[in-house]
Amino acid sequence: MPVFAPQRQPCLKPECSKCVHGVLSPLLANIYLDPFDHHMESLGAMLVRYADDFVVMCESEAEARAMLEAIRAWMEENGLTLHPSKTRIVDASQPGGFDFLGYHFERGRKWPSKKAHGKFKDMIRELTPRNSGQSMKRIIARVNRSLRGWFEYYKHSRRHVMNECDKYVRGRLRSILSRRAGSKSWMRGAVHQRWPNRYFTEAGLFSLVQAHVLACQPRK
Repeated sequence: MPVFAPQRQPCLKPECSKCVHGVLSPLLANIYLDPFDHHMESLGAMLVRYADDFVVMCESEAEARAMLEAIRAWMEENGLTLHPSKTRIVDASQPGGFDFLGYHFERGRKWPSKKAHGKFKDMIRELTPRNSGQSMKRIIARVNRSLRGWFEYYKHSRRHVMNECDKYVRGRLRSILSRRAGSKSWMRGAVHQRWPNRYFTEAGLFSLVQAHVLACQPRK
């Protein structure tokens, strides 16, 4: 199914400062683009929008191109323009896909986008500096809070993503433990043997894989 995916509109309040715009833009976008929602509804379009990011799902490439022209015309009439590089027509049934609200959509599947995955690693690195003086219990407690929040948003991803993220978190924690132990060897087998996955489970580390398994179980 081709998916028309304009990702960003221009600033709806160009005179505002960058920091103020970051706070106000979702509200301004929702107010300004409310007529756009009604216009798209009148065209029978399958629109999904959050602030100034949106996708339109179509049954064919021809329909997607016609919808693109209709949207471009509405934008021009209302003093807006579509983002030249982020507005495109995508066949979501083929390799490549598109990113939307932190997810990557491709061939009926979804997982965190590259940008979102990078932010996940940045978040974990910030919480797990190798020279941290905090107890492992306290570090894990802080990491768990962030992992639970991240999981609630990305729990609809494929399971292998959760496994990769769990491995990354344990790797960061092992680096802290290895430094504290004065180990000069960072051979994977050695640190895994000394601090196996079970060690972190018993220490209370939140498991994204386990949470995903539970989330996928049918509710009784």
